[in-house]
Amino acid sequence: MTSIAILGTGHMGTAITRRLVATGHHVTVWNRSPAHAAPLAALGVEIAATPAAAVAGADLVVTMLTDAAAVEATLFGTGPGDTDSAVTAMAPGVAVVQMSTIGPDEVRGIAARLPRTLSLLDAPVGGSVGAAETGSLTIFAAGSPADLDLAEPVLRHLGRIRRCGPVGAGAALKLVVNTALVTALGALHDTLAVADAVGVDATTALDALAAGPLSGAIQRATATGASFAISLAAKDTRLALREVQTAPVAAAALHLLDSATNPTADIASLINVETR
Repeated sequence: MTSIAILGTGHMGTAITRRLVATGHHVTVWNRSPAHAAPLAALGVEIAATPAAAVAGADLVVTMLTDAAAVEATLFGTGPGDTDSAVTAMAPGVAVVQMSTIGPDEVRGIAARLPRTLSLLDAPVGGSVGAAETGSLTIFAAGSPADLDLAEPVLRHLGRIRRCGPVGAGAALKLVVNTALVTALGALHDTLAVADAVGVDATTALDALAAGPLSGAIQRATATGASFAISLAAKDTRLALREVQTAPVAAAALHLLDSATNPTADIASLINVETR
């Protein structure tokens, strides 16, 4: 049994917690909104009042938070003398597994701020809630090979580990993967709009498209048990666009995301439910 702290219990943080408990680990969690974490207590999960309390005694600390600002505030606090921050209570030798989707420069900056007694693994994930709960995520793991070796027995419970290189390489590959996802869904959205305009019913169109280049987008658009909020997809797309001078297709996909009426809905809602 490994003692693990999970900082952030949104959809993915909760699913990862459930998986780690199911595979025999002791898990303590912290969430900015305690009510969101409370249901996990029924699984034997400890609910901590502060990040510092969550990481006290932990062998491994996982961050699964909205953005880099949230990660930094949770790890380092909101100002001098903040005794509730995670870093103040982590024992020497603990590895921080940073699983939030943030930019490569941001994750390198966080790694540089950590005390030398701690290590950071850059390990965003591919896959959604269902994949987390079944241990079939793809983990884009980057960092020191020795640190990865130590964390791998735990990470293997969550899914397939793809070693990417030094810190920052995992975050970079995650942006590539997410860019492919949102642009493919945008292409499917427009393709079905064309089908409707020329009188091809959606079922016929989807059947014809299923063996083509949009097959992955169709699978994601019709998936159950997936949860990737449109607002988070937009945030990730902005991170990707920040890295390039021009990317008109990704920019168009971002416009589609920003135009959605319900930013908290799963990205599959970009495809009209009547066509799925």
